[in-house]
Amino acid sequence: MNINELQAVYFVGAGGIGMSAIARYFLHRGMVVGGYDKTPSSLTRQLEEEGMLIHYEERVDLIPAACADPQTCLVIYTPAIPADHAELQYFRSNGFEVQKRAQVLGTLTRQHKGLCVAGTHGKTTTSTMCAHIMHQSHLDCNAFLGGISKNYGTNYILSGSDYVVIEADEFDRSFHWLSPYMTAITSTDPDHLDIYGTKEAYLESFRHYTELIQPGGALIIHRGLEMKEHLPEGVRRYDYDLTEGDFHAENIRIENGEITFDFCSPIASVKDVRLGQPVPINIENGIAAMAMAQLAGCTADELRSGLASYQGVERRFDFKIKSDRLVFLSDYAHHPKEIYQSARSIRELYRDRKITAIFQPHLYTRTRDFYADFADALSLLDEVILTDIYPAREQPIEGVTSKLIYDRLRPGVERQLIGKDDVLPLVASRDFDVLIVLGAGDLDNMVPQMTEILKSKML
Repeated sequence: MNINELQAVYFVGAGGIGMSAIARYFLHRGMVVGGYDKTPSSLTRQLEEEGMLIHYEERVDLIPAACADPQTCLVIYTPAIPADHAELQYFRSNGFEVQKRAQVLGTLTRQHKGLCVAGTHGKTTTSTMCAHIMHQSHLDCNAFLGGISKNYGTNYILSGSDYVVIEADEFDRSFHWLSPYMTAITSTDPDHLDIYGTKEAYLESFRHYTELIQPGGALIIHRGLEMKEHLPEGVRRYDYDLTEGDFHAENIRIENGEITFDFCSPIASVKDVRLGQPVPINIENGIAAMAMAQLAGCTADELRSGLASYQGVERRFDFKIKSDRLVFLSDYAHHPKEIYQSARSIRELYRDRKITAIFQPHLYTRTRDFYADFADALSLLDEVILTDIYPAREQPIEGVTSKLIYDRLRPGVERQLIGKDDVLPLVASRDFDVLIVLGAGDLDNMVPQMTEILKSKML
């Protein structure tokens, strides 16, 4: 189905961060956009305000009339939706074209020059950084992001540019639908083993992804990854790292809450780059983002001003309170390596303060596969408060609970197991020095209430 011939689009799983970006794309084009999601959220409410027709019951009779014609309505679904979902079955059995979100993004990468960012972790921040640098440059860009950019208050940018920045998701091999013009690969630490089965299959998936880069394009890959790329003829290869590689940083200065460095590049180095969101891990993310933007044609001044004015992504090292008395932030980190990087960054920023984390593990399978790694990463902090596992698409697995992580925390780490309903009372009853909420589940929905509770205690 030609996107330009559509009159309506229906989303099965409308409230996901990636799905909502595409929904906004079609809303912007003036189409009727409908959808189902299991649970209302601030994001679905925003989409409704923007004109999307969303319902929250799995009922075919609630599908808008404008989305009932298979000749004019495209159906887009997320792999997190079970195959026996009533609405998904209805569309499939009645002749509708049903596509994964990634298939639609793949179409867009063939219509534009796709600047894609893949990796187990770091891809949301890196793609959002790249999108901001590009958008404020003479090149401009479209963008479909996996998080809400604080610069724009959305996960979606639309322009008349030839470029589109896309977060390339490896879950369910979704990124195999893409045809990148250029791509950065930030990391390949095994994840989603419920889908891939083995580390080798996970790494092979990334290898195949590199085969999809368009001739004349480029791969920008983090040094030291286990994966082995296989590039089409005519694709340039660059590597990057914090202090080594084709692209890297020199003269890093972390002082008075600011981070500045020199960006070293085989094209043209850029002196005195200031991180708009001064978090140590963002130096590497910024190197990858600037490398791709520079290869696309951004000038040194555009790279420098873009990174300096970058404000971050909601739920990615997202500061809610930042004072001498209390620091409170939220971070989407839900893989052991992400939590390690988050914990290391916050420890570097607040060396002499007590750091407490409230962590909600995400998925039973991920907890089963990586509980020891979670414990090691969380043990970088002073206190860990664990809540129940957020199941998302999964059913419970016997013997797999948050206590697996709790029991493996290193001696000396204060620890506590609580239910999700006990989180707000605990926050109200305790004094904290530095508090971070970690995880990709629904605990983040409580962050606004936590923020108000903590602010009221500071009065």
